[in-house]
Amino acid sequence: MPNPLSQFRMPVLVLLSLFSLTAQARAPQTEEQATTGPVKLATELHESLTAVTVAVKDLFGRDIKGEVVITQFKPDGDGPFPILILNHGRSATNRATTPRFRYTAQARYFVKRGFAVFVPTRIGYGEKGTTPDPEESGSCNNKNYAPMADAASKEILAVLEHAKTQNYVDASRVLVVGQSVGGYSTVAVAAKNPPGLVAAINFAGGSGGNPADRPGEPCQPYKMEKMYAEFGAGSKAPMLWIYTENDQYFAPRYSQEWHAAFVKAGGRAEFKLLPAFGKDGHTLFTGGSKIWEPVVSEFLDANGFPKAK
Repeated sequence: MPNPLSQFRMPVLVLLSLFSLTAQARAPQTEEQATTGPVKLATELHESLTAVTVAVKDLFGRDIKGEVVITQFKPDGDGPFPILILNHGRSATNRATTPRFRYTAQARYFVKRGFAVFVPTRIGYGEKGTTPDPEESGSCNNKNYAPMADAASKEILAVLEHAKTQNYVDASRVLVVGQSVGGYSTVAVAAKNPPGLVAAINFAGGSGGNPADRPGEPCQPYKMEKMYAEFGAGSKAPMLWIYTENDQYFAPRYSQEWHAAFVKAGGRAEFKLLPAFGKDGHTLFTGGSKIWEPVVSEFLDANGFPKAK
């Protein structure tokens, strides 16, 4: 006896296939998201992995010890190459999405400029686990951005100390770069004036933004302004700050106020507000290399770093 449902099997299969294709089309992967599967090392960039254990404190003063995974890239040859520490941001929804931060396309630009690049995946991110989370900063109406900066900067400085032990680096020539929370953390590191620091670059640095609920309006931005003023009072190295007109995390009025507070307190930073990029300029660093590379190259040239080969 024929199955009365057989006439529906083919349409159902076709619909399921179409649904699958549509879902894939609606979820384009960024380079960092693409690392969720098995990753082939970028041998042309001499990519390698290591880790350091760091002890930090969280928002509540609790002691946390965790492993910071470090992705390393370097140019061909023996060096010595200037050091670049490249610091990632913070997902508002899922800090486990990227098992290990690489920023391969961005690292490639810096390697061509002659840098040995070190990309930390900090505690509370990636495949090592999202708890504990030393970069938690509290609810939107009760933010405390200081513990985040303290924990992140301590981890970044530990990575810098590791980098300086490599026999192919020039420990006297250091550049620190970061995006979003990584940019904020980069400014925090610059304020500590680690030996060898020549310059730093802040891409869309800050915290407390949520483009879904409050586009362009970060939580308690005056507290972030206060943090940048504190950093400016201690910072000596020249910096480049890059933001965009349509940053959905931090509207230009806030990034400009933060920069003004930093400079007024004594910090040295050139501010670049670039035109709108895509739907959210906050993604400029990961998606707009062709736009920011000339700006960064000019800054690197002015600070005596090697030109691209």
